[in-house]
Amino acid sequence: MNQKLLLGSALLVGMASTQQALARQKKAKEQTRPNVVFILADDLGYGDLSCYGQEKFETPNIDRLAQNGMRFTQCYSGTTVSAPSRSCLITGTHSGHTAIRGNKELAPEGQFPLPENSQTIFNDFRNAGYRTGAFGKWGLGYIGSAGDPYKQGIDQFYGYNCQLLAPSYYPDHLWDNDKRVDLSDNNLNVQYGKGTYSQDLIHSKALAFLDEAAKEKDQPFFMWYPTIIPHAELIVPEDSIIKKFRGKYPEKPYRGVEPGNPAFRKGGYCTQFYPHATFAAMVYRLDVYVGQIVQKLKDMGVYDNTINIFSS
Repeated sequence: MNQKLLLGSALLVGMASTQQALARQKKAKEQTRPNVVFILADDLGYGDLSCYGQEKFETPNIDRLAQNGMRFTQCYSGTTVSAPSRSCLITGTHSGHTAIRGNKELAPEGQFPLPENSQTIFNDFRNAGYRTGAFGKWGLGYIGSAGDPYKQGIDQFYGYNCQLLAPSYYPDHLWDNDKRVDLSDNNLNVQYGKGTYSQDLIHSKALAFLDEAAKEKDQPFFMWYPTIIPHAELIVPEDSIIKKFRGKYPEKPYRGVEPGNPAFRKGGYCTQFYPHATFAAMVYRLDVYVGQIVQKLKDMGVYDNTINIFSS
């Protein structure tokens, strides 16, 4: 009788040990799932990076990603304009089948929305247990529509919902999920270019997302970073980056829209006296952003377990 009890106890202990081992293996497997950071530049040409032959300026941080990673030299965008290209990219559908066929504007602010049942990469990652975030330009459905970022699988969104407004780098508002964020220093009483540069603000929110993700060590993350840079309009803050390039290139000033023009802050491009230097400064600024993201991942201790993708 005692032998049977001992045998039964040993069996239970063995079963418990096996279950604990399986649980540890499952947890270890979950912890090794890679994080993913997808950086998507806007209107960046093939030859605008020094790793692809640019000689007028350098992009060392992006070059380092290319040098240490894999280059996809035969990768093509889905279509020629923003919304349908991004629709193809995030749903994996051909341009002939994707739901978004053009940059169709809808009132009050935004574009034709992705359908409610769209299978996006964000939904796939969220369903797999990932924390998801998007920081930059959306353009796939106005707030509250079926194409709203949250309804398409994004836990945290910060940036431009409407891509028509995205070329204005000093906008009067951005969106934090479904909440409008008014930028009080970007108004008609402040000289255009002297207020809040949207890309710096959006970038800071992306870094904050990574900081928050670092606190949840058991949950991997997917960060979508669709920056507007270097899409026109051509403008950057008056800091050390633009001073690095101004005066280096021959310039032909561009006369754009001014306050009072209906297109001002509504997609019209501002006047720029140094377009070549400003373009170089914008791409260089993007490269600095990429370097800061990489450094943040290293500081978090997750760089080696993160897939970094850069595209345009």
